[in-house]
Amino acid sequence: MAVIELSRLTAQLSPSLTVRWVVLCGDELLLQQEAADQVREYAKSLGHHERHRFELDGRSDWSDVWAVTNEVSLFGDKHVIDLYLPSGKPGRQGSDALLQLCEAMQSQQLPDSFLILHLPWLDRATRQSKWAKQLSQQLLWVDIRPVERSALPQWIRQRLAQQHQSAPQDALFWLGEQVEGNLVAAHQEVSKLGLLYPEGELSLEQIQAAVLNVARYNVFDLRDAMLTGQAQRALTILHGLQGEGAALPLVLWAIGEELRLMARFAQHQNHPAELAQQFKQHRIFGSREQAIRQCLQRLPATIWPQVVRHAHDIDCLIKGLKPSGRLMDPWDEAARLCLRIALRA
Repeated sequence: MAVIELSRLTAQLSPSLTVRWVVLCGDELLLQQEAADQVREYAKSLGHHERHRFELDGRSDWSDVWAVTNEVSLFGDKHVIDLYLPSGKPGRQGSDALLQLCEAMQSQQLPDSFLILHLPWLDRATRQSKWAKQLSQQLLWVDIRPVERSALPQWIRQRLAQQHQSAPQDALFWLGEQVEGNLVAAHQEVSKLGLLYPEGELSLEQIQAAVLNVARYNVFDLRDAMLTGQAQRALTILHGLQGEGAALPLVLWAIGEELRLMARFAQHQNHPAELAQQFKQHRIFGSREQAIRQCLQRLPATIWPQVVRHAHDIDCLIKGLKPSGRLMDPWDEAARLCLRIALRA
């Protein structure tokens, strides 16, 4: 056998190859679990129905593992043995046991056993150890690499496709940012979308509503209302957030982040190529890009440093300070800031 990438696992799990020991090596919990489930289903198709689980380290006694491999089921079922080695360091005794198990499997001495060895991602030195080199050369070794953050939108797209759904690029990037590279969280959100919406294409608004459905109003609605000049809607959302007990620092954070972005974009608005590069860098596409461009055209570039300062003054109010020329209530001052952006033409 050989070392393969996770994408090739399905092709290797065919009845004609009769794989009976698989090594799963990687740190990504979700992908490890899904790969293990796939391997167990394959083992079940070969008649291995009973399952035994062992968690081992460098000081473990492997005699119980050997006892199970030699055990004959009363019902004639073959068994799957899951060996978990969280440290990736089996120690001297464990290394010897793995080498002996490998030899026994290769020589068909354990016909009733199907082994799955679960490892973290191994460093270069550990991969060069005798036990790791022998297992990678003689057994099916699957490297499970993490999904890079830049590749997460594509990963989400593929998962949505599995439940016959799709989404535009800006929605995929937005969802990827919300889960911050956490595949388990991404999987949960994709599953939620499958339960909430029918098959077909989802909009950015639908995905945001599903992820942020803890409240009737959310800060992203407020952001969009400000940028698109919907003054009354912006006030309604802001007051709704206040009425629902939303934390003003969180609301201000969302507004402030957007204002700082707009100030940056305004510096490039007379240079289309530079502005396009900024949108690409910040992963802004589709309807949101269009709204930002319209806002940049609607408001003078000189306003953005002023409103960033205004947001800073609201932060001071929240902390109990009193900047000159501001209202005492930070919520009221936040309303003034929203109107300052939404009303000006």
